[in-house]
Amino acid sequence: MTDEKKRIIIGITGASGVIMGCRLLETLKEFPRIETHLVMTGSSLLTLRNETDLTVENLRSLADFSYDIDDFTAPIASGSFVTDGMIILPCSMKTLAGITNGFSGNLLLRAADVCLKEGRPLLLSPRESPLSLIHLKNLLACKEAGASIVPPMLTFYSGAVTTDQQITAHLGALLRQLGLTPKEYKPWK
Repeated sequence: MTDEKKRIIIGITGASGVIMGCRLLETLKEFPRIETHLVMTGSSLLTLRNETDLTVENLRSLADFSYDIDDFTAPIASGSFVTDGMIILPCSMKTLAGITNGFSGNLLLRAADVCLKEGRPLLLSPRESPLSLIHLKNLLACKEAGASIVPPMLTFYSGAVTTDQQITAHLGALLRQLGLTPKEYKPWK
């Protein structure tokens, strides 16, 4: 890697599992050449309050830059602002539907749309179960448009038994899509 920083957009939606987005930002701090750009939906703020003891300020402080969901003047809204990809973790079905249909009604959706149109990595980590036919069609459409679908699946080969260890395993799977391997991640041997 050169001296130039890699810019990664992190999107956090209101789907359950917002702690994974928090942990993603913490994990990316391991990489000094990564610059993080955070955008959160309004629902994610409610989920953050319901599922964690963290405040919005705590979470935003983990990112290098944080943007309001309605700020279409943010750099990440433009294709001329070069990024190295975007991860949406967790990705709600509402956000998935917006991306699938090219509905850029907020900054998170616009940033995802920019990644797709510019051919940049877009990693979606959907959080829903069971999946309806509509969900599956939307996931397929996003995959066909160039997104990577990386759901938080349980893995046991690494010895992960606690929720924290499972999150670490998932973050490793996500970040390896961008050529990054976190210290604690144990890949299959």
